[in-house]
Amino acid sequence: MTTSRQKVLTYLTKNRTASAREIARSLKMSPATVRHHLRVLVSDGRLEVGSVRSRAVKGRPEKVYSLPRGALGDNLSALSEALLAVAGALNEDEESRMKSLAKRLAGESTFGDQPVAKRLNLIVEKLDRMNYHARWEAGAEGPRIHFGHCPYAAIVGRHPELCEMDMNLVSLLAARPLLRESKPETQTSGVCPYVFLVR
Repeated sequence: MTTSRQKVLTYLTKNRTASAREIARSLKMSPATVRHHLRVLVSDGRLEVGSVRSRAVKGRPEKVYSLPRGALGDNLSALSEALLAVAGALNEDEESRMKSLAKRLAGESTFGDQPVAKRLNLIVEKLDRMNYHARWEAGAEGPRIHFGHCPYAAIVGRHPELCEMDMNLVSLLAARPLLRESKPETQTSGVCPYVFLVR
């Protein structure tokens, strides 16, 4: 990355949002150079274009640039761990807690009244919106749902009960019992080590 491009990123990290004109003026760079760096950073996914705002003076509206929300970081892992710890102190057994969490995550979604292929596609779409990177495949014993990513990877080592919650979630969405199959070869690769056989 060029030094100029790093300066643009640093500026946006401090100021959150800015137009190309504002960045050029603050960094004493030409507007054309700034626009070039902004295009590259947007195409790389390191910046995003927000709403277009009108200028106070006449001329075309300006695009507003900012860091993607994901790049700003969050405290969700710590919050999730705290909530799980509090839930563990409640007078409810672990299995019931994980079923309750799964029901909350499933929301109103249950696809049991759909044909099998459509049901599986809808389940995968729902899971993908939750960042599981799921897929399904047909098999002799029945369809299998694979998780390509564990969205709780940051805390699942300390809270393996989340795997039970996942199983309950998929079972609720499918409105069918599941059999969980381990994939030991993926346990160290960051991929979820389970496949769910829909029975």
